[in-house]
Amino acid sequence: MPLPSEPLRKLGFLTIGLFEEADPRRGHESTLKVIELGERLGFDSAWLRHRHLQYGISSPVAVLAAATQRTSRIELGTAVIPLGWENPLRLAEDLATVDILSGGRLNPGVSVGPPMHYDRVRQALYPDTADTEDFSYERVRRLLHFVRGEPATDFSGVQGFEVFSDRVQPHAPGLGDRMWYGGASLRSARWAGENGMNFLTSSVVKAEESEDFAEIQLAHVRAFRAHHPDGERARVSQGLVVIPTDSATPRQRAKYLAYAEQRMPRTATPQGPARLMFAPDLVGSSAEIAERLYAQAAFREINEVAFALPFTFDHDDYIQILTDMATHLGPALAWHPPHPTTP
Repeated sequence: MPLPSEPLRKLGFLTIGLFEEADPRRGHESTLKVIELGERLGFDSAWLRHRHLQYGISSPVAVLAAATQRTSRIELGTAVIPLGWENPLRLAEDLATVDILSGGRLNPGVSVGPPMHYDRVRQALYPDTADTEDFSYERVRRLLHFVRGEPATDFSGVQGFEVFSDRVQPHAPGLGDRMWYGGASLRSARWAGENGMNFLTSSVVKAEESEDFAEIQLAHVRAFRAHHPDGERARVSQGLVVIPTDSATPRQRAKYLAYAEQRMPRTATPQGPARLMFAPDLVGSSAEIAERLYAQAAFREINEVAFALPFTFDHDDYIQILTDMATHLGPALAWHPPHPTTP
């Protein structure tokens, strides 16, 4: 088995937080319990996906606010918030508030572009400004501006009995350094680097100069660092769907393999007008998964991961997968939990 250039420094996981329409609380509670388990197992970070008008977490910032009160150490992230649905000033206030509640553990990940199915939601989302909304990188710049404590207004001082600030309150020192951009293209990788953000690369990339997933992802990692002020020290986190089976039951193994097989055809060629390339899901023992990861050029150049949990599995499946990640896969990648407790 090839060895990494350095041990895996941060082990995280990502979940979409599905729920049933008739009982949404149960699904949200399951997500919070999964985050609590992640902390007990010693994971460095837990990340939430973002879904609008679906049966997944529509407000990850609110869910993470709850998670701050049920955890004390694990970092909490979003991967990612699509800014086309957000007002950057209001989002900056929410992010700063949750970061303060967490004691400086929030890692917000964002992306830009028009909202999904924009033609169908534009009237509900922006009834008066749908044709003039700016969904470019400028929307991220505005968010960074506010999060980093730059002025949001030219007014401050006392008016009557009220005191006003010219910047977002509360101000969360350090949050600006923990902002992530989720990018699938070379342009996004370069932009994130030029603007001093951290970079999230996942199991989806755009086939621009190649149709080899690993080659594309490696180009993104290198382009990001080449344009970042911190160079090779700039933070990159890789997110792939990883399903260790060390302690899985025969029924679970069969379920996991069927899930990966069903999704495999989309990995063969670029998909859709955007020419998206998908990485195969990694299913097997931790030793097998570690070997497949080390075979990837991009993985060998990063030291942080946020492995994605499959969307549609049961709560008990997530317990098994996370436990195997922390106790088998992590050590196989030379990672060791900082302060694990008994699950």
